[in-house]
Amino acid sequence: MLKKVVVIGPESTGKSTLCKQLATHFQTSWCPEFARKYLSEHGMDYTYDDLLVIAKGQIELEEECERSIVNSQWSMREPDSPFPTRHSLLFIDTDMCVMKIWCEFVFGQCHQFILDQIAARKYDLYLLCNIDLPWIKDELREYPDLEQRKQLYSKYKNSMRNQSTHWVEISGSYEERLKKAIAAVNNIVT
Repeated sequence: MLKKVVVIGPESTGKSTLCKQLATHFQTSWCPEFARKYLSEHGMDYTYDDLLVIAKGQIELEEECERSIVNSQWSMREPDSPFPTRHSLLFIDTDMCVMKIWCEFVFGQCHQFILDQIAARKYDLYLLCNIDLPWIKDELREYPDLEQRKQLYSKYKNSMRNQSTHWVEISGSYEERLKKAIAAVNNIVT
């Protein structure tokens, strides 16, 4: 059975790094953030409608990653067994909660498609990355200001409090974050 773990939080909080580390530790795959590819190709002068395109691209990428894991899981099953051999995991860097916060923070509104996807999509665990890592500049990041980062983190934390999926706050050094995340993931697979 596939377990899906979403890693969320404001920009420059180690989400991609954590996804890669967890995928390596658990010997599985991770789904990258579609927005990085989209913005690299189209530039940072994005519109409200671009965020809908990004949201749809994120879902397509997630579903592609999920199919890939499920197909490889079935190919590894015991001969003559109709069941896969183990639990499998997919680590997802960003989901529709991130898209909702992004839409509302930048444009003051959110596409109905994103809201519908939040209600429809199910996950097994959220890992909420805190802003306690130093902000690292890159061409796709917008909010180096600590007050804006605090404001965004508060929005993420509130979104976690207002949904039913189990979530764990991830903070500390990269090593501490990985240990906390591994422990949280082990709780859903054992």
